[in-house]
Amino acid sequence: MSGDLNEKLPDILQEAVLMKSVPVPEGSVVVKGIDYSDDKAIDMRASDLVAAMKNMGFQASSIGRACEIVDHMRQWRGKHHDDLPEHERKGLFDDDGYQKATIFMGYTSNLISSGLRETLRYLVQHKMVDVLVTTAGGVEEDIIKCLAPTYMGDFTLNGKTLREEGMNRIGNLLVPNDNYCKFEEWMVPILDKMLEEQDEYIKKHGDSCLEASSDVESPIWTPSKLCHRMGKEINDESSVLYWAYKNNIPVFCPAITDGSIGDMLFFHTFKASPNQLRLDIVSDIRKINSISMEAARAGMIILGGGIIKHHIANACLMRNGADWAVYINTAQEYDGSDAGARPDEAVSWGKIKAEAESVKLYSEVTTVFPLIVAATFANGKPLEKKFEKDE
Repeated sequence: MSGDLNEKLPDILQEAVLMKSVPVPEGSVVVKGIDYSDDKAIDMRASDLVAAMKNMGFQASSIGRACEIVDHMRQWRGKHHDDLPEHERKGLFDDDGYQKATIFMGYTSNLISSGLRETLRYLVQHKMVDVLVTTAGGVEEDIIKCLAPTYMGDFTLNGKTLREEGMNRIGNLLVPNDNYCKFEEWMVPILDKMLEEQDEYIKKHGDSCLEASSDVESPIWTPSKLCHRMGKEINDESSVLYWAYKNNIPVFCPAITDGSIGDMLFFHTFKASPNQLRLDIVSDIRKINSISMEAARAGMIILGGGIIKHHIANACLMRNGADWAVYINTAQEYDGSDAGARPDEAVSWGKIKAEAESVKLYSEVTTVFPLIVAATFANGKPLEKKFEKDE
């Protein structure tokens, strides 16, 4: 009957509405979601949930792809240390002596202000990432939370009223102004001591010692060495900086003065000795770029946008691009912003390799990154190493 009906339809409807499809290519993936009527779907592990989301479409599929890429950068292994010429024994090696990827992780300050701080701390505590890049707020908010808590608020709270009450709003979070006063009380003596050490070092070695800032122990300071010192001084296991210090993971902060730390450094210039405290940003750019150049393989996990995203990508340019890249942010590309740019734009600059695995996940980070970490870094399964010769 339907055949007879179709034959009676005008030709324009046959062409416009009932157009025949071409054959579906062999191997095409069928869209499929999670069937919660199946007992196996009840209270499933994060890794199983992500695997089931992979073929749902939209951003669920991007979460699945992001987890795949994270696992690939974690699993990659190259040559054994003993099989490499001495001049090629650079980068990172696993406990068995095989080359491993260098994982760069960047995060913005709001993520430290939020409860994602504990997730980031876990990754640093267990040496699951190798290089950190953050903003000034990403440094100071970590320390401030060791001194006093941040509280839940609401996006709709009135700014004028909050100002009168000495409360600072970060989205739907609240930070009492007293927290920053406590940070100043903690920070100023450290800056005083750092300046004293710097002056003694210069007096002993002369002005030429300013070239010595590559030594992490020398008091010719850089932003990364300031972060190292802050992690040491806070001595608090809830802190990201503490574990970065303990595990000797560098924390780069190219915009170190753009926050309360900058205020402290500014105030400190008025009470300084004849010499002011110096932070050498040139030494730090040499350091992060050198880490990238020496890496056997490089992976990027970028949480948010702005300077943290570009600083890591630009470091990877020095090695002709990253091998893996996972971007997570809400920015769009229509305005030409670096935050909104998709990975393919970075390929055009040489910051991601043309053959690299990459994905941009359009999401607010706190809603998806805990799931990604639970399904990858913290899934409790032994890490399956993938040697280059087996790929």
